[in-house]
Amino acid sequence: MATSTPIFFADVRYYIDVTVFLVAVIVQAIALIHCLTQRGPGFQALGTLPKGAWAAIIAVCLVITVLTSGRILMISMIGIAAALIYLLDVRPGLKDLSDGKGLW
Repeated sequence: MATSTPIFFADVRYYIDVTVFLVAVIVQAIALIHCLTQRGPGFQALGTLPKGAWAAIIAVCLVITVLTSGRILMISMIGIAAALIYLLDVRPGLKDLSDGKGLW
């Protein structure tokens, strides 16, 4: 009776791992592509890390996430956090500098 409860544990964990992996790869890829398509002086004008540093951080996290296939969820979460910091903090600042309209 005690072993009948976790029947779906492996299946649920598999689907959660796949979902986290896909979200991590998509978010990190979007952040990396956006970072690589921006001009370098905009990063200096914002007072944030240089373009190369952001690109390296996001690229290394993306490569590690893909190579481990999301099995190490902590690294995937760190990569998601780095990409979200870029997308939610640096990207709006770069957008403000480029066209001056403000929000997204």
